[in-house]
Amino acid sequence: QVQLVESGGGLVQPGGSLRLSCAAPGSIFGINTMGWYRQAPGKERELVATITSGGSTNYADSVKGRFTISRDNAKNTVYLQMDSLQPEDTGVYYCNALILRVGARVALPYWGQGTQVTVSS
Repeated sequence: QVQLVESGGGLVQPGGSLRLSCAAPGSIFGINTMGWYRQAPGKERELVATITSGGSTNYADSVKGRFTISRDNAKNTVYLQMDSLQPEDTGVYYCNALILRVGARVALPYWGQGTQVTVSS
């Protein structure tokens, strides 16, 4: 079983920064796209950013220029550097990865448990 492990959330003042990490341990043959999603109270989960195994990135318009997604393929880890945080960035952040496990025929999506990010003064 692959369980994505997230870390790095917390409370930060407007204009501050946080860095989220998400690792995929276990018997993994390869990981395709990795990404971050968030869910604010009373709202649906939305895409924040994705990155392919080749390094191509995609961002939601609301975070372009403020957030940076990156990954370390050797460590099966994806990061989200969040700068100039605003109260509207508050929510639970979930990582997602399309993983081909050792012995499997197809890659499947896996989710992290979620980490709370709160931006407030």
